[in-house]
Amino acid sequence: MTDYKAVYFIGIGGIGMSAIARYYLQRGLVVGGYDKTPSALTHELEKEGALVHYEDDVHQIPEACRNEASTLVVYTPAIPSSHSELQYFIASHFDLQKRAQVLGTLTRSHKGLCVAGTHGKTTTSSMTAHLLHQSQVNCNAFLGGITNNYGTNYILAPESDYVVIEADEFDRSFHWLSPFATVITATDPDHLDIYGTEEAYLESFRHYTELIQQGGYLIIHEGLKMQPNVQEGVTTFTYSRTSGDFHATHLRIGNGQITFDLVSPLGDIADISLGVPVSVNIENGIAAMALAQIAGVTAEEIRRAMATFSGVQRRFDFRVKTAKVAYLSDYAHHPEELRACIRSIREVYTGRRIVGIFQPHLYTRTRDFYREFADALSDLDEVILTEIYPARELPIPGVTSQLILDNLRPGVSGRLIRKADVVGEVRKLDFDVLMTLGAGDLEDYSAAIAEEVKKKK
Repeated sequence: MTDYKAVYFIGIGGIGMSAIARYYLQRGLVVGGYDKTPSALTHELEKEGALVHYEDDVHQIPEACRNEASTLVVYTPAIPSSHSELQYFIASHFDLQKRAQVLGTLTRSHKGLCVAGTHGKTTTSSMTAHLLHQSQVNCNAFLGGITNNYGTNYILAPESDYVVIEADEFDRSFHWLSPFATVITATDPDHLDIYGTEEAYLESFRHYTELIQQGGYLIIHEGLKMQPNVQEGVTTFTYSRTSGDFHATHLRIGNGQITFDLVSPLGDIADISLGVPVSVNIENGIAAMALAQIAGVTAEEIRRAMATFSGVQRRFDFRVKTAKVAYLSDYAHHPEELRACIRSIREVYTGRRIVGIFQPHLYTRTRDFYREFADALSDLDEVILTEIYPARELPIPGVTSQLILDNLRPGVSGRLIRKADVVGEVRKLDFDVLMTLGAGDLEDYSAAIAEEVKKKK
């Protein structure tokens, strides 16, 4: 990685890709890239010195990125093989690597603290990075979301031996990693367009556990269907909210606060307060603290950092919070993520009217899980559905948001609206808490939604 003078990113605006781009920018390399759509992230990268364009046009590739001997090309699996810039680099014999390959190299030159799982990855890895960064240990970090503490998805600490990485199972990307220690939060089936079956999905996680370095650590949530297969010399711990090697006790929830004691084989810690007090963060926090203890972060450093962790954009991200109303945005796009998110909010806002606006993500995911989506969303007092966000997919005949609507539990109020009408819909809604949910572009309306919610004070 030290021989390159330039790095070119195909899909530079992705949350994971942009973190690596920032790594190379801070190391003084020329960074160029293509993305389909301008965004806040790409504009920030341009301000930081990246050369970005938005058309699939070989002629717009910067001259400094055209030397195959000194340019690394990084691409995301979401880029189609027909992409003309990708074809140019292949034909010209550039060194092409997937984003996960680059991260894998970092786990072999540093001690990788990785967080894998169907859900909880971004918050848990961001918490872990915050715990280490606020301690004498410090860390580098490549995260799947923008942290509210730092306003970025990347932390650079050249003096630290540790790198925190969100281990993504999509396209089996996490198989490139060699973790020193890893958490596995959940293995609820997802990405069945890639894996085909639940068994293949679970096998992918099992193989991931084989990649943990000798002398390393696995921290796995209790009760997962997947059986790990670690090599000799790897220490395995379990965790959950109330049991396992790492768990919480003396849990206190009330007045907008969550406090508990950590039971840990590496040393118990009393009176931990969550900076983002939602119940799902109890388990996220337990997993993050386990990784931090393994890395040598002290009890007092952990206690202080847990209280100051202010969350990740689009993960229980409160945009409005008053005595009367609240509005939050969350990235939840899998049925179990939705279930955990909604139940966490119900625990904090007991007896309040909670309404959710959900934008399904991917036709295949909707086809595979529409019944599960409907069941999870039925925990809301009212469900508003928009059209499916396609991302990388073409429509599938008969697969629409209507499938979810038709399977809501009897008595649950629900309806379909166009995404373009969402702000006007908010004006008419009756709620104490409003949630916008999904991994698509519904987030583009969040600022306007927040303004409407503020009018309801």
